[in-house]
Parts: sequence; C-alpha cells; structure tokens
Amino acid sequence: MATDYVSKQPVSGFEVNTTRSTVPTNVSMSEEMHGNDLEMKTMAIDESDGEPIKREQWGGKADFILSCIGFAVGLGNVWRFPYLCYKNGGGAFLIPYFICLIAGGVPVFFLEIALGQFMGEGGLGVWKICPLFQGIGVATTVIVFLLNIYYIIILAWDVYYLAESFTSVLPWSTCNNTWNSKMCTVSFAAQNYTNCSFSNESASVAENYLECGNYTKVDPVVEFWERRILQISDGVDDVGGVVWQLALSLLIVWLVVYFCIWKGVRWTGKVVWVTATFPYLVITILLVRGLTLDGAQDGIIFYLKPDFAKLATSQVWIDAGTQIFFSYAIALGAMTALGSYNKFNNDCYKDCIIIAVVNSATSLYAGFAIFSVLGFMAQEQGVDIDKVVASGPGLAFIAYPKAVTQMPIAPLWACLFFIMIVFLGLDSQFVGVEAFVTAMLDLFPKFLRKGYNREIFIAVYCFVSFLIGLVMVTNGGMYVFQLFDYYSASGMALLWVCFFECVAVAWIYGGARFYDDIESMIGYRVNLWLRICWTVLTPIMTVGILLFSFITFEPLKYNKTYVYPSGAQGAGMCMAFASMICIPMYAIIKLIITPGSFRERWTHVTTPIFTKERQKLMASHKTDKQTSQVQLVYSTSL
Repeated sequence: MATDYVSKQPVSGFEVNTTRSTVPTNVSMSEEMHGNDLEMKTMAIDESDGEPIKREQWGGKADFILSCIGFAVGLGNVWRFPYLCYKNGGGAFLIPYFICLIAGGVPVFFLEIALGQFMGEGGLGVWKICPLFQGIGVATTVIVFLLNIYYIIILAWDVYYLAESFTSVLPWSTCNNTWNSKMCTVSFAAQNYTNCSFSNESASVAENYLECGNYTKVDPVVEFWERRILQISDGVDDVGGVVWQLALSLLIVWLVVYFCIWKGVRWTGKVVWVTATFPYLVITILLVRGLTLDGAQDGIIFYLKPDFAKLATSQVWIDAGTQIFFSYAIALGAMTALGSYNKFNNDCYKDCIIIAVVNSATSLYAGFAIFSVLGFMAQEQGVDIDKVVASGPGLAFIAYPKAVTQMPIAPLWACLFFIMIVFLGLDSQFVGVEAFVTAMLDLFPKFLRKGYNREIFIAVYCFVSFLIGLVMVTNGGMYVFQLFDYYSASGMALLWVCFFECVAVAWIYGGARFYDDIESMIGYRVNLWLRICWTVLTPIMTVGILLFSFITFEPLKYNKTYVYPSGAQGAGMCMAFASMICIPMYAIIKLIITPGSFRERWTHVTTPIFTKERQKLMASHKTDKQTSQVQLVYSTSL
C-alpha cells in the first residue's frame, strides 16, 4: 500500500511540500535547516515485527579504541608497510603515503566509524542510509570473508617459527640443518667478493643470492624461510602436498580466534588490552638492538632519503594508496562494525584522531626497526641495501629473525618476537571475523542472536575458512597467498569500495546532512576538511589510482622473478571482481524491481531507512540549534 509524500516548492523564503507522488507507507519526514531553506528530508522507518533485538555495546571507551588499534595496527604495519617501502625505494614511498593518508585514509576511516555509530548496524545494515548502495555492504562482506581466509596464514607461519624457537641455538642462525643446502653461509664477510654479482634474474625463489664463480651464497635465514617454513615449490601450478606443520599451526590459530570472539564484543574488548599493547614493547627492544648494529645508519638513511625519480612511477602511488586503505582497515566493514557497538553520543571524532596517529606512527616506528637490520645485513654481505633480501611478503620473516640472532639469549628474544607477531595478528584477525559475523547477525538477528546459535555459527564459519586456507599451507601455498593478498582484499577492490562509500554518503545522502548527524551525536561540528575529502578529494584520488593501476597493469610476480601464469592471474581478477561487481549489480537490480516512474524509484532507493529505536535516539540528541531552526521554520510558514 502506498501513501502520499511531497516534493518541495519555495513559500515565503522556505521550501514546503505541495507536489504529490508515491512512496511506501513507512516513510516519515524530518526537517533540517541549511541557509535560508528548509529541506523536508524523507526517511523510512523499519517496521520489523516483534520486539527489537538488543544490541551489544562496548564495556568502555578504552575497549573500543584498543579494538580499533588492534585491528588497524597489525601485521600490515610491521610486515606490509616495510616491504612496500623497500620495494619502492625507501623514503620515496613516504611522500605519497602521507598525501594519501591526509586526503583519503583518515577521512574515510572516520566516515566508516561515524556511520557505524550513527546507524547502530554492521557492514551490511549500515548502508540502509542509502539503500541504492547497499551493495557496498555486500562487497565489504565478501572482501572481509576473503581477507580472513588468507590473513591468518601469516599467523600460521609465525606459530611454526615460534615452535622452532624453543631451542638453545636458533635453527636459522646456522647452516648445520637438514634443510640447508651447500650454498648456505653464515659469514659473507669471510668471502672474497671480487667479480661477484647478483643473480636475481636466474634465481627461481630467493633474491638474496650472490654469484661468485660457479656457486652462490645464501643466508641461513633465507633458507630457513623458504626450505623449512614454506618448503616452497617452483610455481603456483606446482601445489604439492600440505606442509603438516603449517596445517597444524593454522588449526591452532583458528581455535584461538574462535575462543577470542565467541562471546561477543565485551569479551573481545578485554582480550585486546593485552594483544594491542604488548607488541610495542618488543618492537622497541628490537629497534634498540637494530640501531646498535654496524651498518644500521645506512639502512635508516635508505629508509628516510627519498629517491624523487621513483615518484614519477605510478606504482609508488598505487602502493601508497592501497597501503593506506589496507592498514586503516577501510572498506572491509570492520570499522563500521566496531563503531556500531558505540553509544550513540560517543565522541568518535577524537577517538579516530587517536587511532590514526597511533596507526601511522606504528608503521613508521616498525620501519626503523626493519631498515636498521637491513643496513646491517647489507654491510655484512657487502651489497647494496635494495638487494639484500627479497622485497616480498616474507621480508619481515627474514629481517626480524636476523636481528634476533644478533642478540644475547637469542632464543628468548625470538620467542618474545614471535609471540608479539601472534598478538599483532590475532586482534586484527578476530576483529575481521567479528566484522563478518556482525554482518550476518544483523542480517539474521532473530535466528543468530538466539540461544547458542551465534557460537555454533562462528564455529562453522571458522572451520570452513580453515578448510579453504589449507591450500595456502601447501608447497605452492605462498603463490596462492600472494594472489589473495594482491587481488582479494587490497588494491582495486578497496579503492572501488571507498569511491562508492564517498558517493553514497557525500553525494546521495548528503555531506551537509551527515555533518549535522555527526553534530547530533558528538555535540560539535567537525573539521570541514573531512567533508571536502568525502565530496571531492577522496573520490578523485581513488579513481586516479584505479586508472593508473589499469593503465600500467603488469602481470603479478613473486620476488620479482616468477611471473604468474595467465590462469592464475585470471583467478586473482575473479576474486577482485567478486566483490566489486556487487555494488553496481545491486544498484541496477534495486532500480529495476522498484515500482513506479524513474523519479519515484530514485526517491525510494535513496531514502534512508532507520529503525524506530534509531529515530528516537536521533530525535533525543538533536542539538538546540537544530531544534530552534525547526521551530522558526514552522512559525514562519504558518
């Protein structure tokens, strides 16, 4: 059944409603002042049957902040950020990184948390604010599902390293192990490197090779990583068998993740007090030790001194943009989920500033620790820093363990370091899982929030993800892992989602309107720069990086030497498009199935849907300024 609503025409300096059209019966009106015009905003009321399901909330503000820090500050800071710096010429990477941070990362980060808090729903339900773009929620759910499958593999590697650290002599510090080859050496300085050269182009897996005459030399850290941990094959088409040690490690990590989140955010909020703080102690210890090593200064200079020629290459900008969105956990639905558990009047603006500062500072801090060790390794091997190790996903599993071997009581520090990695990755992982679970709970609240159904659902989800992840703990698993990392939850997919998030909020719902909503929550106006970014700068930046990535597309490589076959590239593109297609497809289907003329359809699919409870909160937190404006309009109109 339909009822009448009205469009706006000016009367006595204000816009009032006179024209009839048709929308569903659950539409109500809200008034907002902008300048001299009163805009009659339509909003739909979600009239679900039965009593509303009570939503959990954080036990305290610190739980929320630490959970956000725990998810955003993770392995991307100590693993992905350093290897992208290393790959893109050190300091040259920092310039586009900070530009993308200010123009895209922080504004969208705040938008997602504020949106989750305002709507009180997770990654799927939050986009009822603009029903036409509810496909964004579907896309982020697909992305976080894929992310949770591959991100935890890093923790499986780490647990394997941790198990190997319980020994009097670290196995990656010597060449006297069964997996070592005759090329292994612990002292590059003892060799005569006259007429030696790098053989990257001829190496099948490792880059850290020096060719001297008829033999090459490899650091035992590299051999331990490739021949013991990964047991890596020659390519993605040679999957080989499952490395049972990694499979067992993966199972253990999934069990820990399950028991971290199975009771909801109040339990999760307590766990992060440990997992989000302990890593800083260990990074500091490793940094202090790294700075005392010979050659550390050269590594720091490489890290900070920009090679301006690199800025002319599009790949540096693409990597910087994607790293910002990856490290800030944007476009995954996780931040909207975490924000949705806040109280309606929580000051999320100040929270976001704290989280953003801690996040980027951690990346820079970890970079100092990594590059101080790389400088030492370069001096020890007598080579340039940009050639000392492979600039791939395994960089942190080579540089950090190498630093540990230079410390007294090395096994103790190795254990502490790998426990730190576990903590860093765990809180990121279980918040990612919580984001997916929250989306499902909001989709089926009456079923999944009843009894032990939540716990059972999470158990089934974790087990299915574990089974899929087994392909990444095979001999060819590293190649599969890099496909997931490059295509599924970073790069194109994240940029695509961020673009449509800005369009939905700033252009369809209304940037000024959302600013008023934020003011009604926190009690004051936030910096205008954020709105400028949502409306103009961030969409331009995301589209620009996307176009650059398409124009300059090159086949994915592992360690700069192994080129993925076309079939593997196609599979990776399918993973990216699986999430990207959700947004336009949902919008098109929504417009087609909605009855009425195109104008009526557009009005219907762009009308926000709020629950009755949310409307009560919005009304009760209207600012005095907004209330007085509405009263003035009514008196003038009458």
